[in-house]
Amino acid sequence: MKAKFVELKSKALFIINPVAGGKKKDHVPQLIQHHLNKEAIQPTIVFTEEAGHAHWLAKEACSTYNMVVAVGGDGTVNEVASAVAGSSAALGILPFGSGNGLSRFLSIPMDTTKAIHAINANRLEQIDAGQVNGHWFFNMAGMGFDAHISLVFSQQHTRGFTTYFKSAVREIISYRSEQYELEIDGRAYSREAFMLSFANSSQYGNNAHVSPHASVQDGLLDVCIIKPFPLYRFPEMGLRMFAKTADTSKYVEIIRGKHIKVTRRSAGPAHLDGEPQTLGTTANIQVMPAALKIVAGDSYKK
Repeated sequence: MKAKFVELKSKALFIINPVAGGKKKDHVPQLIQHHLNKEAIQPTIVFTEEAGHAHWLAKEACSTYNMVVAVGGDGTVNEVASAVAGSSAALGILPFGSGNGLSRFLSIPMDTTKAIHAINANRLEQIDAGQVNGHWFFNMAGMGFDAHISLVFSQQHTRGFTTYFKSAVREIISYRSEQYELEIDGRAYSREAFMLSFANSSQYGNNAHVSPHASVQDGLLDVCIIKPFPLYRFPEMGLRMFAKTADTSKYVEIIRGKHIKVTRRSAGPAHLDGEPQTLGTTANIQVMPAALKIVAGDSYKK
């Protein structure tokens, strides 16, 4: 007599940030219930109530759920992923943010129904992450102008690409480049920079690629040094990012490394996955290879 084996359902916790991206998500639980393959996946759905709640929920879930799904933007993804990293659980994403940088890089559909179908397909990839002074990022961290804009953007009443772009145009007129001392895998560099980006994936979000050949699976971070440029070339720099040719500009230098130390003259803003932080004069940045198991989209190419 043959033994019968019962295939256990995978358990998934969906963590919904109701305010991410300024987009309503009241309809998301219905979409999950309707489109999720519940023969294979047993869902639990919760809404966050305050900043940091997503991280706490994800941390509690890692030992009992196979997958934790962040429903929100880059900040929500960071909160959840920083709890999931290093555990046996996988991260899923239903993108609802202003930029959705990591989601776009991994070809996760922006359409919620299609993103749920990607969860059903369960294409798992092991990806790198980064840390700045011990704090996680998974897509992009930075200093300089983009960090300044992240701080300004976080104080706006409206979200989305248009608000971000308007903030950038308004602030660039008065912004001044800084001097940075860098040590990348033991080698010293001194650079004046409009901004520094530490890229795990290639893009900030909205398909603006600062380091077109970056990989989340190469065990390296791309240190992108955007040098001071004439103000009239700002539109060109933006167009290059959307055309994936930023790396061909004479104002862009990219150095890949595993361990990066940055020293600047005074404390100031930084960002981790678009979320503003304040850092001192010294930052230690390192790659964390294969730190996170994540559900990618069907068309993601390694």
